[in-house]
Amino acid sequence: MSLISKPTSKVYTFTFILLLLFSFVIIVAYSSPDTNLEANEPGSDSDLEQLLAVDEQLQEDRPEQQSEAETVSKAQRIVLELNGDNTKRVIDGNEFVMVLGYAPWCARSAELMPRFAEAATALKEIGSPILMAKIDGDRYSKIASVLEIKGFPTLVLFVNGTSQTYNGGSSAEDIVIWVQKKTGAPIITLNTIDEAQRFLNKYHTFVLGLFEKFEGSEHNEFVKAAKSDDEIQFVETSDSDVAKLLFPDFKTNNVFIGMVKNEAERYTVYDGSYKMEKILEFLCSNKFPLITKLTETNTVWVYSSPVKLQVILFSKADDFQKLSQSLEDIARKFKSKLMFIYVDITNENLAMPFLTLFGIEAGNKTVVAAFDNNLNSKYLLESDPSPNNIEEFCSGLAHGTVSSYYKSEPVPDNENASIVTVVGKTFDELVLNSRENVILEVHTPWCVNCEALSKQVEKLAKHFKGFENLVFARIDASANEHTKLQVDDEYPMILLYKSGEKEKPLKLSTKLNAKDMAVFINEELKPKDGSAKDEL
Repeated sequence: MSLISKPTSKVYTFTFILLLLFSFVIIVAYSSPDTNLEANEPGSDSDLEQLLAVDEQLQEDRPEQQSEAETVSKAQRIVLELNGDNTKRVIDGNEFVMVLGYAPWCARSAELMPRFAEAATALKEIGSPILMAKIDGDRYSKIASVLEIKGFPTLVLFVNGTSQTYNGGSSAEDIVIWVQKKTGAPIITLNTIDEAQRFLNKYHTFVLGLFEKFEGSEHNEFVKAAKSDDEIQFVETSDSDVAKLLFPDFKTNNVFIGMVKNEAERYTVYDGSYKMEKILEFLCSNKFPLITKLTETNTVWVYSSPVKLQVILFSKADDFQKLSQSLEDIARKFKSKLMFIYVDITNENLAMPFLTLFGIEAGNKTVVAAFDNNLNSKYLLESDPSPNNIEEFCSGLAHGTVSSYYKSEPVPDNENASIVTVVGKTFDELVLNSRENVILEVHTPWCVNCEALSKQVEKLAKHFKGFENLVFARIDASANEHTKLQVDDEYPMILLYKSGEKEKPLKLSTKLNAKDMAVFINEELKPKDGSAKDEL
């Protein structure tokens, strides 16, 4: 995947969101259903062969996936195959139905199907009333459209026939938690050590509540928080030994809430008031690891973080390991203020869309950057990425003292140039701070009409050669940025920066021919004596 960046603040956020959403869902056009195909009855051998076709192909290349295929096979009797005959009956006849829309040729569908089957098995084991089903959205495209399946893979939950699209993570645990929350079982109650041990074998992240009795205002607020959150499993107990197994460092009192994560900062005690809003704020601030590794499957989850000032470290895995301990220490200091993300720089699909925003080409050197998704700004650590420099960079981010970063090409040699080349680093000097009037042509390599306009600008520059206090310049907006260069993604563009009025450049219509542009320039820059130079 590659994204082309453009130099406006709107695009920073747009590109970032596009990257996150693109890695989660691929929107595709459905092919028309084959009316000559005979619908298979659910549970038939042909259904199983069709469902596992992609998985079997993947196993030839990746033998380690064999266990996942076995899981799908075992869950075949649990996950119902929908078709043209049974879909409406299944949806209308069950209170809760979770549907996976997939396509046999879709690699992401092949990755999600075994996790979906694993979730179906887990939900059946805990007695969930939900019916888990799947449909080949490519073969049954009209039915898939009615089910609001618009891409592959898509998960949709039906509650008494009313649909809502799944927006959780892609692991089996994520699916189970989300389904439980939506089907009326937001909290798991544990009464014995054995139950707690089995729970620990299945769940890696959860919120523990210890209550003497499952009643009262404090417990009610805990239940409200559990119902409001769709991502994290809530568990409750009234047994202190059970609580001790789940959270070894818990404080002994009648009421206790704590969060457990499978990472360096494993146990976090809640010390706020027992109000739903405060509990949810605690979860938002603590649900992420100290350092989150960005993957193709968690990008939407990462972007949902309430911490919008995000520090991203791009490096090879072995270089990251050398810095990881120092980074965890830094992350603890700025917890709730900064979110720390690691991206494997060798994964071009993940790394390059970000690095392109900084004008950085693919490489193996460690890069530390940051995005403020509230202010639509970006930052770059331009010094050596040592622990001390990274901490200083983070401190500046947290206190608002780090300047935003703008891309720039190297400063060119403009000696004897009839049209001056401007880059990000020279925009102030050659445009804003110049005492001369500046005609600035803004172009990009991908712009269809830029070449034709450039020829007109060259003609104008030749025509106005020797004209007092007038400079012609051009800038490549794909490789250079400046906070005062606001072009709204509109290329090509010609701007007139009049001396003494540089904050409000005039925009020339690119539909004008060279003669009309000359007339416009003369009118705007006409000397007091009224002399003009209109004719080309």
